[in-house]
Amino acid sequence: MSKKIAILATNGFEEVELSSPKEYLEKQGWQADVVSPESGSIKSWASTDWGKDYKVDQELKNVKATDYDALVLPGGVINPDKLRTDENALSFIKDFFEAGKPVAAICHGPQILISAGLVKGRKITSYPSIKIDLINAGADWHDQEVVVDKGLVTSRNPDDLPAFNKKMVEEIKEGKH
Repeated sequence: MSKKIAILATNGFEEVELSSPKEYLEKQGWQADVVSPESGSIKSWASTDWGKDYKVDQELKNVKATDYDALVLPGGVINPDKLRTDENALSFIKDFFEAGKPVAAICHGPQILISAGLVKGRKITSYPSIKIDLINAGADWHDQEVVVDKGLVTSRNPDDLPAFNKKMVEEIKEGKH
C-alpha cells in the first residue's frame, strides 16, 4: 500500500538525518515530501559546515497533516530551533499527534515537540544535550538507539539511523495509533 510522508525541515537541518530517512522511505515505494516554511530549496548542515541544497517539495502553508500518513522531523541544531518558533510548523505537528499518525524525530528533532507541548508522559530519546529540556517538559527520557511510544519514534544521533529508519517504517505500516 502506497504511503505519503512529510519530512518537515528548514535551513540548517542535519543532512544525513533527512537524506537517510527519505531514501529509506522511497525504497518502500512511498512518497517522501520535503515540507518547509521556505520555498525553492533549503540548505543542509553536514556535520561541521553547510552542506548541499535540497529541493522543497511542498511549502508548509500549502499542506495539512491530512495530506500525509506520517511525519519525520530531522535534527541538526539550527533546524529545530527555527521550527519551534514557527506557529504553522507547531500546528502541523500537533495535527499529526491529534490524528494518531506516526511521527519520527531524531537527534535535536524532539526539541520541536517540547514547544508543541507534545512530550509530557511520553517515552523518548534524543541527542544528549536536550535530555534535560525533554525531562523538564515531562518526557520519560531513555538513552537507547531507538525508542517507540504510541507511534512516536525517536533516536539520538546519525549513528542510530539504521534502527530509526527500520522502526519508522514499522510504525508507518501499522498506521494510526
